[in-house]
Amino acid sequence: MKRIVLSGCNGKMGRMITSCVKERDDCTIVAGIDISGTALDAFPVFTSPAECQVEADVVIDFSHPSALEPLLSYAIQQRLPAVIATTGLSEEQIQKIHSASHQIPVFFTANMSLGVNLLAELAKKAAEILGSQFDIEIVEKHHNQKIDAPSGTALMLADAVSQVLPQAPQYVYDRHAVRKKRSKNEIGIHSVRGGTIVGEHEIIFAGRDEVITLSHSAASKEVFATGSVNAALFLCAQKPGLYDMSHLV
Repeated sequence: MKRIVLSGCNGKMGRMITSCVKERDDCTIVAGIDISGTALDAFPVFTSPAECQVEADVVIDFSHPSALEPLLSYAIQQRLPAVIATTGLSEEQIQKIHSASHQIPVFFTANMSLGVNLLAELAKKAAEILGSQFDIEIVEKHHNQKIDAPSGTALMLADAVSQVLPQAPQYVYDRHAVRKKRSKNEIGIHSVRGGTIVGEHEIIFAGRDEVITLSHSAASKEVFATGSVNAALFLCAQKPGLYDMSHLV
Protein backbone atom coordinates (compact mmCIF):
# COMPACT_ATOMS: atom_id res chain seq x y z
CA MET A 1 0.00 0.00 0.00
CA LYS A 2 1.70 3.21 -1.18
CA ARG A 3 1.19 6.35 0.88
CA ILE A 4 0.46 9.56 -1.04
CA VAL A 5 0.76 13.21 -0.04
CA LEU A 6 -1.58 15.23 -2.27
CA SER A 7 -0.74 18.87 -2.94
CA GLY A 8 -3.78 20.85 -4.06
CA CYS A 9 -6.08 18.33 -2.39
CA ASN A 10 -9.08 20.67 -2.19
CA GLY A 11 -8.99 21.79 -5.81
CA LYS A 12 -11.07 20.20 -8.58
CA MET A 13 -8.32 17.79 -9.60
CA GLY A 14 -7.40 17.13 -5.98
CA ARG A 15 -10.97 16.09 -5.23
CA MET A 16 -10.99 13.88 -8.31
CA ILE A 17 -7.73 12.17 -7.29
CA THR A 18 -9.08 11.64 -3.77
CA SER A 19 -12.17 9.96 -5.21
CA CYS A 20 -10.02 7.84 -7.52
CA VAL A 21 -7.75 6.64 -4.70
CA LYS A 22 -10.73 5.66 -2.54
CA GLU A 23 -11.63 3.05 -5.17
CA ARG A 24 -8.16 1.48 -5.20
CA ASP A 25 -6.53 -0.97 -2.79
CA ASP A 26 -2.90 -0.33 -3.78
CA CYS A 27 -2.57 3.21 -2.40
CA THR A 28 -3.98 5.67 0.10
CA ILE A 29 -3.74 9.43 0.75
CA VAL A 30 -2.12 10.04 4.14
CA ALA A 31 -1.95 13.86 3.99
CA GLY A 32 -3.02 16.81 1.90
CA ILE A 33 -1.54 20.23 1.25
CA ASP A 34 -3.88 23.11 0.45
CA ILE A 35 -3.77 26.84 1.07
CA SER A 36 -7.16 26.66 2.80
CA GLY A 37 -5.98 24.14 5.39
CA THR A 38 -9.49 22.66 5.43
CA ALA A 39 -9.78 18.89 5.88
CA LEU A 40 -12.57 17.55 3.67
CA ASP A 41 -11.65 13.87 4.07
CA ALA A 42 -10.15 11.53 6.65
CA PHE A 43 -6.55 12.68 6.07
CA PRO A 44 -5.01 15.82 7.65
CA VAL A 45 -4.48 18.92 5.50
CA PHE A 46 -1.58 21.34 5.91
CA THR A 47 -1.31 24.86 4.51
CA SER A 48 2.29 24.38 3.37
CA PRO A 49 4.62 21.46 2.58
CA ALA A 50 6.97 22.43 5.42
CA GLU A 51 4.21 21.71 7.95
CA CYS A 52 3.65 18.18 6.66
CA GLN A 53 5.64 15.65 8.66
CA VAL A 54 3.50 12.62 7.82
CA GLU A 55 5.43 9.59 6.55
CA ALA A 56 4.74 8.92 2.88
CA ASP A 57 6.08 7.21 -0.23
CA VAL A 58 5.30 9.79 -2.93
CA VAL A 59 3.82 13.25 -3.45
CA ILE A 60 1.41 14.31 -6.21
CA ASP A 61 1.16 18.00 -7.06
CA PHE A 62 -1.99 19.24 -8.80
CA SER A 63 -2.03 22.75 -7.36
CA HIS A 64 -0.71 26.11 -8.62
CA PRO A 65 2.62 27.21 -10.13
CA SER A 66 3.29 29.41 -7.10
CA ALA A 67 3.39 26.28 -4.90
CA LEU A 68 6.08 24.51 -6.92
CA GLU A 69 9.30 25.66 -5.24
CA PRO A 70 8.34 24.89 -1.62
CA LEU A 71 6.95 21.55 -2.76
CA LEU A 72 10.18 20.59 -4.54
CA SER A 73 12.19 21.61 -1.47
CA TYR A 74 9.92 19.46 0.71
CA ALA A 75 10.21 16.47 -1.64
CA ILE A 76 14.00 16.73 -1.78
CA GLN A 77 14.29 17.11 1.99
CA GLN A 78 12.02 14.12 2.62
CA ARG A 79 13.55 12.11 -0.26
CA LEU A 80 10.08 11.67 -1.75
CA PRO A 81 9.42 10.93 -5.43
CA ALA A 82 7.29 13.76 -6.88
CA VAL A 83 4.64 13.72 -9.59
CA ILE A 84 4.31 17.27 -10.94
CA ALA A 85 0.98 17.62 -12.75
CA THR A 86 0.48 21.37 -12.33
CA THR A 87 0.31 23.29 -15.62
CA GLY A 88 1.18 26.87 -16.57
CA LEU A 89 4.76 26.65 -15.26
CA SER A 90 7.45 29.08 -16.43
CA GLU A 91 10.65 28.01 -18.15
CA GLU A 92 12.54 28.85 -14.97
CA GLN A 93 10.26 26.58 -12.93
CA ILE A 94 10.61 23.76 -15.45
CA GLN A 95 14.37 24.07 -15.10
CA LYS A 96 14.01 23.71 -11.32
CA ILE A 97 12.05 20.51 -11.89
CA HIS A 98 14.92 19.21 -14.03
CA SER A 99 17.40 20.15 -11.31
CA ALA A 100 15.34 18.40 -8.63
CA SER A 101 15.34 15.21 -10.72
CA HIS A 102 19.07 14.86 -10.06
CA GLN A 103 18.24 14.17 -6.40
CA ILE A 104 14.83 12.48 -6.46
CA PRO A 105 12.62 10.68 -9.01
CA VAL A 106 10.38 13.29 -10.69
CA PHE A 107 7.48 12.54 -13.02
CA PHE A 108 6.66 15.59 -15.15
CA THR A 109 4.37 15.84 -18.14
CA ALA A 110 1.98 18.41 -19.59
CA ASN A 111 -0.87 15.90 -19.59
CA MET A 112 -1.51 12.92 -17.33
CA SER A 113 -3.81 11.13 -19.76
CA LEU A 114 -2.37 7.91 -21.20
CA GLY A 115 -4.44 8.53 -24.34
CA VAL A 116 -2.99 11.99 -24.94
CA ASN A 117 0.53 10.68 -24.61
CA LEU A 118 -0.26 7.89 -27.04
CA LEU A 119 -1.59 10.62 -29.36
CA ALA A 120 1.80 12.35 -29.14
CA GLU A 121 3.57 9.14 -30.17
CA LEU A 122 1.17 8.65 -33.09
CA ALA A 123 1.68 12.27 -34.16
CA LYS A 124 5.44 11.78 -34.19
CA LYS A 125 5.07 8.76 -36.44
CA ALA A 126 2.76 10.67 -38.77
CA ALA A 127 5.14 13.64 -38.88
CA GLU A 128 8.05 11.36 -39.80
CA ILE A 129 6.12 10.23 -42.87
CA LEU A 130 4.12 13.36 -43.78
CA GLY A 131 5.99 16.27 -42.23
CA SER A 132 7.86 17.57 -45.27
CA GLN A 133 4.79 17.46 -47.55
CA PHE A 134 1.94 18.33 -45.18
CA ASP A 135 1.13 21.49 -43.23
CA ILE A 136 0.65 20.84 -39.51
CA GLU A 137 -1.91 22.65 -37.34
CA ILE A 138 -2.93 21.97 -33.72
CA VAL A 139 -6.31 22.97 -32.25
CA GLU A 140 -7.00 22.69 -28.52
CA LYS A 141 -10.33 23.28 -26.76
CA HIS A 142 -10.93 23.75 -23.05
CA HIS A 143 -13.51 25.09 -20.60
CA ASN A 144 -14.02 28.81 -20.09
CA GLN A 145 -12.26 28.79 -16.69
CA LYS A 146 -8.86 27.73 -18.05
CA ILE A 147 -6.34 30.53 -17.65
CA ASP A 148 -3.35 29.58 -19.80
CA ALA A 149 -3.43 29.45 -23.60
CA PRO A 150 -2.31 27.59 -25.55
CA SER A 151 -2.60 24.58 -23.30
CA GLY A 152 0.52 22.85 -22.06
CA THR A 153 -0.70 19.75 -23.87
CA ALA A 154 -0.88 21.57 -27.21
CA LEU A 155 2.71 22.69 -26.75
CA MET A 156 3.70 19.16 -25.73
CA LEU A 157 2.18 17.82 -28.95
CA ALA A 158 3.92 20.50 -31.00
CA ASP A 159 7.25 19.68 -29.35
CA ALA A 160 6.75 15.97 -30.02
CA VAL A 161 6.13 16.61 -33.70
CA SER A 162 9.05 19.03 -33.91
CA GLN A 163 11.47 16.35 -32.71
CA VAL A 164 11.10 14.37 -35.93
CA LEU A 165 10.88 17.18 -38.49
CA PRO A 166 13.99 17.80 -40.62
CA GLN A 167 13.99 21.49 -39.63
CA ALA A 168 12.84 23.05 -36.35
CA PRO A 169 9.47 24.72 -37.05
CA GLN A 170 8.19 28.10 -35.93
CA TYR A 171 5.14 28.06 -33.67
CA VAL A 172 2.49 30.54 -34.84
CA TYR A 173 -0.23 31.42 -32.32
CA ASP A 174 -2.04 34.45 -33.72
CA ARG A 175 -2.55 34.61 -37.45
CA HIS A 176 -4.66 37.77 -37.53
CA ALA A 177 -1.63 39.82 -36.51
CA VAL A 178 0.38 38.81 -39.61
CA ARG A 179 -1.09 39.22 -43.08
CA LYS A 180 0.92 36.84 -45.22
CA LYS A 181 0.51 33.33 -46.54
CA ARG A 182 1.46 30.38 -44.41
CA SER A 183 5.09 29.27 -44.60
CA LYS A 184 6.00 25.58 -44.82
CA ASN A 185 8.19 25.69 -41.75
CA GLU A 186 5.57 26.42 -39.11
CA ILE A 187 3.05 24.77 -36.83
CA GLY A 188 -0.12 26.74 -36.17
CA ILE A 189 -1.47 26.39 -32.62
CA HIS A 190 -5.02 27.54 -31.91
CA SER A 191 -7.01 27.81 -28.67
CA VAL A 192 -10.75 27.61 -28.05
CA ARG A 193 -12.27 28.41 -24.65
CA GLY A 194 -15.91 27.75 -23.87
CA GLY A 195 -18.46 26.05 -21.67
CA THR A 196 -17.34 23.00 -19.73
CA ILE A 197 -15.09 21.36 -22.34
CA VAL A 198 -12.74 19.14 -20.34
CA GLY A 199 -10.05 18.94 -23.00
CA GLU A 200 -9.91 18.26 -26.73
CA HIS A 201 -6.78 18.20 -28.88
CA GLU A 202 -6.57 17.81 -32.64
CA ILE A 203 -3.50 17.56 -34.85
CA ILE A 204 -4.23 18.30 -38.51
CA PHE A 205 -1.91 17.16 -41.29
CA ALA A 206 -3.10 19.05 -44.39
CA GLY A 207 -1.61 18.01 -47.72
CA ARG A 208 -2.52 18.39 -51.36
CA ASP A 209 -6.08 17.13 -51.78
CA GLU A 210 -6.09 15.17 -48.52
CA VAL A 211 -6.26 15.82 -44.78
CA ILE A 212 -5.32 13.47 -41.94
CA THR A 213 -6.52 14.27 -38.43
CA LEU A 214 -5.44 12.75 -35.13
CA SER A 215 -7.52 13.70 -32.09
CA HIS A 216 -8.20 13.02 -28.43
CA SER A 217 -11.19 14.04 -26.34
CA ALA A 218 -11.44 13.76 -22.56
CA ALA A 219 -14.98 13.21 -21.24
CA SER A 220 -14.02 13.92 -17.63
CA LYS A 221 -11.08 14.87 -15.45
CA GLU A 222 -10.98 11.30 -14.14
CA VAL A 223 -8.55 10.30 -16.91
CA PHE A 224 -6.01 12.78 -15.52
CA ALA A 225 -6.58 11.63 -11.94
CA THR A 226 -6.07 7.99 -12.87
CA GLY A 227 -2.94 8.86 -14.85
CA SER A 228 -1.39 10.80 -11.98
CA VAL A 229 -2.01 7.97 -9.49
CA ASN A 230 -0.54 5.41 -11.90
CA ALA A 231 2.45 7.68 -12.37
CA ALA A 232 2.91 7.94 -8.60
CA LEU A 233 2.91 4.18 -8.13
CA PHE A 234 5.37 3.78 -11.01
CA LEU A 235 7.65 6.46 -9.58
CA CYS A 236 7.94 4.78 -6.19
CA ALA A 237 10.17 2.09 -7.71
CA GLN A 238 12.43 4.43 -9.70
CA LYS A 239 15.84 5.94 -9.11
CA PRO A 240 16.41 9.72 -9.19
CA GLY A 241 15.76 11.04 -12.67
CA LEU A 242 13.16 12.71 -14.87
CA TYR A 243 10.25 10.57 -16.07
CA ASP A 244 7.16 11.15 -18.18
CA MET A 245 4.28 9.26 -19.77
CA SER A 246 6.53 7.86 -22.48
CA HIS A 247 7.88 5.54 -19.77
CA LEU A 248 4.35 4.17 -19.28
CA VAL A 249 3.07 4.16 -22.88
